[in-house]
Formats: sequence, C-alpha cells, structure tokens
Amino acid sequence: MERKLCKIAIASGKGGTGKTTLSVSLYQQLKDRFEGKIQLVDCDVEEPNDLLFFSSAKLISSRPVYQLIPEIDTGKCNFCRKCADYCEFNAIVVIPPAGFAEVNSSLCHSCGACLIACDQGAITEHPVSIGDISTYQSEAGDNLAEGKLKIGSAMQTMLIKELKKEDTAGLDMVIYDAPPGTSCPVVATVSDADYVVLVTEPTLFGLHDFKLMVELMRELKIPFGTVVNKAGLGDEEVYNYIRKEKIELLGKIPFNRDFASKYAKANLFSDIPGNILENLKKVADRIVDVICNEIEIPA
Repeated sequence: MERKLCKIAIASGKGGTGKTTLSVSLYQQLKDRFEGKIQLVDCDVEEPNDLLFFSSAKLISSRPVYQLIPEIDTGKCNFCRKCADYCEFNAIVVIPPAGFAEVNSSLCHSCGACLIACDQGAITEHPVSIGDISTYQSEAGDNLAEGKLKIGSAMQTMLIKELKKEDTAGLDMVIYDAPPGTSCPVVATVSDADYVVLVTEPTLFGLHDFKLMVELMRELKIPFGTVVNKAGLGDEEVYNYIRKEKIELLGKIPFNRDFASKYAKANLFSDIPGNILENLKKVADRIVDVICNEIEIPA
C-alpha cells in the first residue's frame, strides 16, 4: 500500500486556546515517525508565528502573491454601470453625472465579472501584491512554510489558497495551522483536510467558540476530534458537551506554568513535562495509527 498525502488541520474557534502550541508540538512528535516527510504550514497569514519555534530555520524560497485588480479607463467608459451591477462585492463605484468610475481594491475579489460586463473594453486587470509565501528548512530537518499577508490587504483567503498550492511532492503529511475563528480564512484552510483537530479550553468562552467550530465541521462534513488545552482549569462544561455530542476526545494538555513559560520563550522541544508529553504522544498515535491509515490508497 502506498500512503496518500495525509492533511491534518489544527483549528480553534478563538485565539489563545493553544492552537499554535499543539500545531508545533504535534509536528515535532510526528517528524521522526514520517522520517522527515512532513511539513508544517502556517496558514494564520495575518500573524504567522510557527517559525519562532525553529531558531535554526533558513529561508529556502520566497515568492510574492499577486491579486489581479481591475482598473477602469474613464476615457473609454460610457458609465453604463453594468460593471457595478455585475459586482457581487460592491467593489465598483460609478457616478455617471460626475464621470467617475473606480474599483475599490480592498473589496475586489478578482472574480472577473466586471470584465465580462464591460462592452467598451474600458476595464483591464493589473497585478497588486497581497503578500508572500516562504519555505524554510532547519539543520534538524524541519520543513516549514508560511504565508504572510501584506499589511492593509483583506485577501487572507486568497493568500491561504495560494499557500496550499505549494508543491507537496515527496511528503506523507502536511499539518495546517489554521487562523482562529470560523470565518472564510478558516474554511479555506480546513476545507480539504482529511481530519481537523479542534483545540479548546475548559472556559465559558472556550466552550462557546468550540460549539461554533463543531457546527462548522459538521456543515463541511469533515471528520474531527478535539484536544482540551489548559486542562485542570475552568469547569466541566466543555467535557459534558464533548460527551453529549459524542466528539472524540483525542487528549488533554494539562495547564502547567513551566510549559507556558517555555511557550512564551518559543521553546517547546526540551524538558516537556511528562503528563503533557504523554498526551501529545497519544494524539500523535491516534493520527498516525488510525486517521492516516484510513486514507491509504493502493500502490
């Protein structure tokens, strides 16, 4: 049997639950098991920070990502407003009496509808940078990739989709560290994942946003389980919900001040407390032995 590329996404309904902690730690646990044929991809393009935990990582490649933005030539435009009517994102403003026609680049999604609508040949597209995609390697064999959105751009989803097109030849697994929340960038990250690990915490806010993520996963029909971070704090409500909804509890990461201090110093790979290491290995075992094996394909 030849193993199909296994895509695992780590997501959470809110920031600060420990999504990056789990993504980086799980990657470290699985790296040796996949003999280095694994990549960690930071899809939190507005504020990627996985790279902070890999001090020896060296830049291998970097490329800009462009969005095609329409531009209206008012010398050719007859101000019929067809382009504005076609635009589903209200990115085009046309004021015929003022002879004004303009595209708001922050609202444009580069769908091309305005080009089809225009009968005057007054619209052309021009590339505008929205961010960069970079890959890194470390002396320890770490394989990392990240997208970094240009400040001021609202095209998170477009950059994430482009990031996920990066070459995965020779890899057995990709771990996507998703942005927080339940919006379009998250959907773009998890949409083709074989399995999503939802990170939550035993707090009122954690449970509220965890429920939103569960609804999203079920709407997308993506298999998922959960890891409870900061276990031992808060109350039992999140565990009651997990049992009630029959969600697979992959593991618990106990709250530990020393471990939190290591995270704050970008050091998650040495002297990990035994109870935390045990649970990280449990999650890794589940992913390797069951989840990835379930998507094997014939050679």
